[in-house]
Amino acid sequence: MAQDFQNTQVVALGGGHGLAASLRALRRVTSELTAVVGVSDNGGSSGRLREQFNIVPPGDLRMALAALCGDDEWGSTWARVLQHRFVSSGDLNGHALGNLLITALWQETGDVVAGLDWVARLLDAKGRVLPLSTEPLEVFAYAINSQGCEVEILGQVAVALTNDVIHTIGLRPSNPPACPQALAAVRNADVVVLGPGSWFTSVLTHFHVPEMSQALHDTDAVRVLVLNLNTPSGETGGYSAQRYLEVLALQQPNFRLDWVIADPAHVTDVETLLKVAESIGAKVHLADVKEYSEFSDKHDTERLAYAFENVFTSAGI
Repeated sequence: MAQDFQNTQVVALGGGHGLAASLRALRRVTSELTAVVGVSDNGGSSGRLREQFNIVPPGDLRMALAALCGDDEWGSTWARVLQHRFVSSGDLNGHALGNLLITALWQETGDVVAGLDWVARLLDAKGRVLPLSTEPLEVFAYAINSQGCEVEILGQVAVALTNDVIHTIGLRPSNPPACPQALAAVRNADVVVLGPGSWFTSVLTHFHVPEMSQALHDTDAVRVLVLNLNTPSGETGGYSAQRYLEVLALQQPNFRLDWVIADPAHVTDVETLLKVAESIGAKVHLADVKEYSEFSDKHDTERLAYAFENVFTSAGI
């Protein structure tokens, strides 16, 4: 490393596979890393546990914890164990062991944050994982369907999979409390990282918790966005690289970014991307961050870590 960022306070926000990709890269850059994870998932094992125990869905929190496991035998083993899914003809079928472990620690401690901290200690996680809110949230969206009619779509799974054109999203309850520790982490951060991930259901939801939105607007941190590599069908089907930024600007017109990390192979119009980024205060760092395989659409951990280092250096951190 040309520069040492080990004591740089970094907060990464999002959920699911996208946030996990950033976390795997960032833990190679800094030892002061916090994940703030959305809590609106209503599908699969998480949805079942959420409904049965009236808890925040543990799945995306589990994925973040697994991403923060070390590369040694202990870390790699626990990462696999957390992600292990039971296959049976009984009630355990489809459940991830990590979801059950997190749920057990929540019941033992009676505290969402304390339970997550205990799991992190067990795993020797290279960072902290916090929920966006300590209450389960429901995503909804208003969209225009193929007949040109406005429709309401309820639930994270349905919103993520829709092919309708989303123009507005929100959360229920409408004014949910933010996790205090997550707010403090954002306010005290040197760097805040958004993305990659499902744009409406993993990234933009953080702006619909009013206290967190205010913290993201007010923080003195350098704000970095990692763009998605592909445009899968569903909520952002057909999006160009610049479209993600345009939607962010429409949804949060007063929010300013400092840097955007984009893979040039997934940018069809560099000039337009640069202009749109500049309109929201950001510079673009073009870097090969995709896995080497031509068949992969995932971020490469080492390449993304190197991109973060270059952006941190350019930002004067």
